[in-house]
Amino acid sequence: METRHQDLILKADQEKLKGNHREAIQICEKILGDDLKCLEAFEEIGDNYLSLKEYEKAEKALLQALVMNPMSANANYLLGFVYSSLAQWKKSISHLEKADDIQRNHPEILRCLGWSIFHGGQRKKGIILLERSLHLAPNDCLILCDLGVCYLNDRNFDRSINLFSKALQMEPDNSKAKECLDTAEFFKREYLKLKERR
Repeated sequence: METRHQDLILKADQEKLKGNHREAIQICEKILGDDLKCLEAFEEIGDNYLSLKEYEKAEKALLQALVMNPMSANANYLLGFVYSSLAQWKKSISHLEKADDIQRNHPEILRCLGWSIFHGGQRKKGIILLERSLHLAPNDCLILCDLGVCYLNDRNFDRSINLFSKALQMEPDNSKAKECLDTAEFFKREYLKLKERR
């Protein structure tokens, strides 16, 4: 990649981190106006559209990135994430498994793969992958919350409560973790009441 393009990709990445996704996309489109073979520009565009929840546009950019390099771990991961967001579990798993083959033991890839496999029907395998992801990144709130949700769905309330509590220790303002913790505690109480009645 040309130095000038590297600088622009870096600039786009900085805009993305600030939450300026449209600006980041415009920078990448400027690169593509100059060089249609810039893989990183397509990946960045896909990533930003994913953040904007414009999944069709994200998919289009990422499929183009994969035409250029089918072995891009990043493009496969991001496309897997797009399909996961659309609950297209088979497609999601296919791309995430490929990303995992290319880039082994990456906690974020494993998190998404575990989530998709769990929701695709293989609950035990999904939880194992999420646990592996947590082992690699023990302080990642996204992993803690996703794993907590899966355990909650599996009625393992204690493990679920433990994970959401840990997420809140690290990010006290995390509203998703707080909401999930309240839900887990509520279901645990209801479940115990039900058991007592039997």
